[in-house]
Amino acid sequence: MNLAQHIALVDELCYRPFPAEHGPSDVGRSGPGYHIAVLESEPYGDPATRAVTIDQFEKDRDAVYELLASRWGDTDPYNLQTVLLRTEHEEISRPWADLAACAGVAYLWEVEGTGRWVALAVADRDEAQEVHLLALVTETDPP
Repeated sequence: MNLAQHIALVDELCYRPFPAEHGPSDVGRSGPGYHIAVLESEPYGDPATRAVTIDQFEKDRDAVYELLASRWGDTDPYNLQTVLLRTEHEEISRPWADLAACAGVAYLWEVEGTGRWVALAVADRDEAQEVHLLALVTETDPP
């Protein structure tokens, strides 16, 4: 993990224009009003390897959190499980519904002066998929 690269990418995404259409990007995927960047990724492996990867990515997320919290303030974890449950009964905007579909918790900040939100999460919800450390940058308020 390269903390400096992760922070630099988050900073850059706070000012990068959003595309008009949903699709892949040079850092993950983007769409109207959001960027989802894959900071780290580990291919699917056996359950023991997956557990170790998840543990490491959570530590890496927490290290990125510490640097961003020193800049934007401490924040409590945001429960994405409740967002996922809400998608069954209400319309949740795409970046937040997408994040809730793949991760259980995230750290959030509203980045002053940009009109954007930043979220950090470990995408580990689907055991048949790769594990990712993600950064979401969006202009859409969290649900």
